[in-house]
Formats: sequence, structure tokens, C-alpha cells
Amino acid sequence: MACPAPHLRTGHSIFRPFLTVFGRAAGIGADKRSFQAYIRIQTLSDLISGPRGARFFVTKRAFILLLEDRLVALIEPVVNNAGFELVRVRITGGQKKTLQVMAERPDRTMSAEDCAKLSRALSPVLDEADPIEGNYNLEVSSPGIDRPLVRLKDFDDWQGWPAKLELNRLVEGRKRFKGVVAGVDEGKVAFDIEGEEDTALFPLEWIASAQLILTEELIRQTMKADKETRQTTGEDEMETSQ
Repeated sequence: MACPAPHLRTGHSIFRPFLTVFGRAAGIGADKRSFQAYIRIQTLSDLISGPRGARFFVTKRAFILLLEDRLVALIEPVVNNAGFELVRVRITGGQKKTLQVMAERPDRTMSAEDCAKLSRALSPVLDEADPIEGNYNLEVSSPGIDRPLVRLKDFDDWQGWPAKLELNRLVEGRKRFKGVVAGVDEGKVAFDIEGEEDTALFPLEWIASAQLILTEELIRQTMKADKETRQTTGEDEMETSQ
């Protein structure tokens, strides 16, 4: 089911909020704009040492991380006021960037109409703040079935489910681990590593990425929740009538 398209404003770049549900993508066309970045890349260069090529790479990554932090501060109040929880903000792409805003309801569901509602709420805020240099696409999405685990709350909510994670540093000679989420313990992520007896504890800031592993049981549970949400919001009836 496609989200309804908001009014297209002349002279603005195209935004495409998306909701992905079980392999289906529902998109919205929206607006176009140009931006001034809040942070200049050059201001970070003095903080990075190393060969010139490596320095450019690290500086660019550091810039993106700082910009994402600023975007979280800008976007999260809007997301919360609209009745959702912010899961992740990410910037991807080169000259034509994509701003990905991942959100969900407090019950961990997200419908196509939710996607459209949040996109409409975010557009005027981004118009006014102009936080990204150049044209970009806006994508508003649900976390999906094999969702990323970003917040401590995510690891607490998905305790007992298989997952994989990658650290931003070596621990006992490795960065990547598979296992089962064991919740949160003393402010750290508890993780039962595959093949290990003891539960490992990782500070959240050590985790570069974490994601649930797609299993048949996870698909069943997610589809059940999605069906209940669609029945509650009346989306099933809307699709049937169309």
C-alpha cells in the first residue's frame, strides 16, 4: 500500500519517505531543497592524524557522525510529538545524499499511514533548519523484520532473539559476533556469543552495528504484529476497497 503523496512544492528537491513491510516498499514523493551544513569538514581536520588519504576518510566519517548527532537532536522531538519513537538517523550516498529516518510506534509497529504522517511532520522542520548541504532524499521507514538494534532499549526489548553485531574495536582478536541478545546489564549490552558459555557485556558505544538475524519465528511474530496493526488502523479494509 503506497503512502499518499503530499503537495509537491515547485523548486524543491524530491523526498521519498518509504515504509518497507515484508519486502514491499511504499513511497511518497515530496519536496526539493538545498542546504547549508551546520558543520564544516575543515573544522575536524586538525583533530585527525595520519597519512593524507586516511585523514580525509576519517575526517569525512567524523563529519557524518557529528551531523547525524545534530539531526537526531533536531528530528527526535518531532518524532516523539507525532506519537512515535526514533530508532535511527543515518546519512548515506555521495553527491546526492539520503537522510534515512527510522521510527516506530511504542508497540514496535509502523504502518504505511504512520510513515506518511511522520514524513509530513518532518518536512517543515527540515525546510526551516536546512541541516544538510546539497540536495537529498528523505526516507522515513520502519525498522523492518531483521531490524537494527541501536538503543539500549532495543537490546532489552529483543532479549532472547538471535542477532549479529560488529564492534568498532577488537575484542579478543575479533570484531564480529553472532549469538543471542541477553538484554541489558548495568548499562551494557548483554550478549550470549555463539559457542561461548559466559555472557559478554559490551558498552553500547563499542557497538558499530547490531541487527536481528532473520528466522522463521521472527517473521511469524512480525507478521502477526503487522496484521494486528493493520486491522486496528483499518489499512486492510482500505486496501480491500481499492
